[in-house]
Amino acid sequence: MTSTADFTSTGVTATAQRRLDSLAAMANDLAGHFELVPLLERILRHSMELLGCDSGSVCTVDEAAGTYTKEVDLGVVCEAGRTFPLAEGVTGAVVRARAPVVLDEYAQVPGGHIPEPERSALHGVIGVPIRWNGAIIGACVVFSRDAGRRFGDDDARLLELFAAHAAIAITNARLHAQAAERASEAAAAAERERVVRDVHDTVGRGLAAVLLHLDAAEIPAARAATRAALAETRRTVLGLGPALLDGRSLGEAVGLELAWVESTAGIATRLVTVGEPRVLAPEVARQLYRIVQEALTNVVAHAGARTVRAGLVYGDTSVTALVEDDGRGFDPEALRRGELPSGRSPDGRAGAALGLRGLVARARHLGGAVLVDSTPGWGTRVRAEVPYAPDGVGGAGRERWRVLVVHPSPVVRAGLVRMLEVTEPDVQVVGEIADPAQAVEAYGLLHPHVVLTALQMPHVDGVQLTSYLRSADPHAAVVLVVDSVADDRVREAASGGAVGFVTRDVDAGGLARAVVAAARGDQLVAADLFASGAATSDGGGPVQRLTPRERQVRDLLEEGLPYKQVASRLGISIKTVEKHVSAVLRKTGAPSRAALTALPLP
Repeated sequence: MTSTADFTSTGVTATAQRRLDSLAAMANDLAGHFELVPLLERILRHSMELLGCDSGSVCTVDEAAGTYTKEVDLGVVCEAGRTFPLAEGVTGAVVRARAPVVLDEYAQVPGGHIPEPERSALHGVIGVPIRWNGAIIGACVVFSRDAGRRFGDDDARLLELFAAHAAIAITNARLHAQAAERASEAAAAAERERVVRDVHDTVGRGLAAVLLHLDAAEIPAARAATRAALAETRRTVLGLGPALLDGRSLGEAVGLELAWVESTAGIATRLVTVGEPRVLAPEVARQLYRIVQEALTNVVAHAGARTVRAGLVYGDTSVTALVEDDGRGFDPEALRRGELPSGRSPDGRAGAALGLRGLVARARHLGGAVLVDSTPGWGTRVRAEVPYAPDGVGGAGRERWRVLVVHPSPVVRAGLVRMLEVTEPDVQVVGEIADPAQAVEAYGLLHPHVVLTALQMPHVDGVQLTSYLRSADPHAAVVLVVDSVADDRVREAASGGAVGFVTRDVDAGGLARAVVAAARGDQLVAADLFASGAATSDGGGPVQRLTPRERQVRDLLEEGLPYKQVASRLGISIKTVEKHVSAVLRKTGAPSRAALTALPLP
């Protein structure tokens, strides 16, 4: 004969087993799933089953906005998707109490949303908060239709266990959505960069031909060149590859480009192929073709060359494209600094600079590199080498410097983002924040390498924001855009931890250098800021000029050589190198060795 104790023991064991089965099922649901509503629905069903009920709801809470949103309703009138104030409903009572809420009758719920006659059929109510990191992010509520059902502490503890799983589901869904948004933004930025480069290449090439034909009064040829440029631009906007690559190898397409050079500018051309040609991946062929095309466009528009030679070298692991001309050449460093090469207009200088940056960006896109070797009066040589099998399209296998841009003006934010994206492919803008008060939270979510913001902002200025960010993360790197170096807050921001400063009229290259230096852990002050701020040194006197030896030391440091190699190169001791560096720092006012490369020599 079975005793009452045996029945009780069996019942307890069965209840415990049901709880274990429910928890195991929820753990399985949570593994790798990010669709919020189906997960919350399964969690709610498990909780209702163990509490012996058939009605309930799960809501997400936004305390800052003072609202909550119904995500799931089961067994009651469906309010899913609607948002209510926290002054109403069981969820509002839970948030106000910041603890489980138990009521004997649904009629006691302040501002309940369930209408008659279903409202009268509900009796006992229990609701518990869904918490994450100490904050209430939702509520789980269960209703009983049994007039005699009374919820107790054990029920509350059981429902809190399910609420903990709901918190995981909500947080995972939010993080997944944020990651997807960041990936979408990164893909959009990469696509914008591609379109800018391609439009520059196609339109620049076509217009260069138009100008040359017009100069020679060849009107029909100018019309044909204009139509070709328009067709290529349309293909670029539609995301299509160059027309010359359709059904052709890279070598054949380059040969046709050389024919265009001959017909357009009367320049003698030659194509050299070394090694066994391979069938290249479409993206590799496309980018190499664009590199050759841009180099040849520069030859036609700027070089004044008599001959040009293009080469394709097929190696074991990589393919190399070369373009050499015997034209006027230029000083690559002068062009990088923005100085006007002889024989070129300002527009030509800007186009050439953008073109060179485009060559570098295209090669880096595939994990390769570009070398531009040019000497005034002796021609130019462009060498681009890329691997056959790039590490992911767009350099997905290579980490980029993540930058968070903070500024209340949408125009300024867009300008900063554009300057960084066009100039430095290694920089990825991961977020744009209008309200500086939200920057600390965004920093915690996005984990950028650098925060780029302004010194002058309403409510929260750059000094305060730097302080807030450094309090949240002592290693936060902040670069500030300042109106004037004379502003007393510049020194205050530097003492507060800001690692970089640029003036509002900084060019794209100077901005990119400051951001990348900050990301690498260096302190870099833009040259124009230092030129104005360091015009006087000790006691306000004029900056002292460097000696010839100090200039040599400074130049070698700019090449990135350590003190030992500088000493060996100059035939002096390391101690003497250190003395020269100290003198250079004192005379220029530079705060560190890294900042020297941004300064004009006195």
